[in-house]
Amino acid sequence: MAAAKNGGALPVVDLAPFLTTGDEGGIARATATGAVREACREYGFFRVVNHGVPAELMARVLELSAAFFALPDEEKAKVRSVEGSEAPLAAGYARQPAHSADKNEYLLAFDPQLGFNRYPHKPTGFRLDLKALVSCDTIANILDPPVGVLIQEILNECMGLPPGFLKEYNGDRSFDFMAALRYFPATAEENNGISEHQDGNCITFVLQDGVGGLEVLKDGAWVPADPVEGSIVVNLGDVIQVLTNKMKSATHRVVRKPAAHRHSLAFFFNIHGDKWVEPLPEYTEKIGEAPRYGRFLYKEYQLLRMRNKTHPPSRPEDVVDIKHYAI
Repeated sequence: MAAAKNGGALPVVDLAPFLTTGDEGGIARATATGAVREACREYGFFRVVNHGVPAELMARVLELSAAFFALPDEEKAKVRSVEGSEAPLAAGYARQPAHSADKNEYLLAFDPQLGFNRYPHKPTGFRLDLKALVSCDTIANILDPPVGVLIQEILNECMGLPPGFLKEYNGDRSFDFMAALRYFPATAEENNGISEHQDGNCITFVLQDGVGGLEVLKDGAWVPADPVEGSIVVNLGDVIQVLTNKMKSATHRVVRKPAAHRHSLAFFFNIHGDKWVEPLPEYTEKIGEAPRYGRFLYKEYQLLRMRNKTHPPSRPEDVVDIKHYAI
């Protein structure tokens, strides 16, 4: 079955038809494409199964992430951007400021071939070279093909765009990045991991351990995106919402659990920073709909979004999100 909904759970999409050769899977592929289209319109979130990413690799990268965050703070702090780096965001380790409502620490990593990242060689207490966590092979094997490019192609079809249209928005992939995150255990006073928000990118892919806590807002209620072994959670970002003038960049959050650290990895499939983003004619003038957003340069929006993390505003209403460009 291509898609299923159980008691408010996220829709599930089986990618197996897209990974088989020949034309015999045409009907199954059409059914799965329809399931993605429905999930994007109704939730903005879905799970993918039978995606071709080995379970052993998924488990290994979560294990390495947990090992990194268990290092002493002074060792983690050595992981940082290369001096003079032209990275679109500061690569390396960071922790949310003490006054932030979010309680987590994270590691941002770009494709090492771009030269944006700096890692110490075999940090104290770490069994492997840190590059193993964010190696080019790790990023590519987990979420580039088969999942990243494949979902981009499926979305391209769901949106009724010319073949390769979304791929052109990505350019040289230099704005894609991965974030490894560790959330601290909840306390008796508070349990916020990441406040409710929408992702500012194109598509996000999430691997998570067994702790849970990811929740998606649907029809005014929070739907748990509980861990399901072997699955990858996919959600749309603001770029798709703006381009289509209607698909959902779903609101989501992380609620921390007591007595447990939560580990997850999010791969942000982005567009190039020099691209202008605005509702496409296929969703506005060609169908008689007014655009809901003004035109903006992507890299400027990305920097505004990152400032929410590095300098959290004291008032929630001052957080910058896609409403900043709403008409």
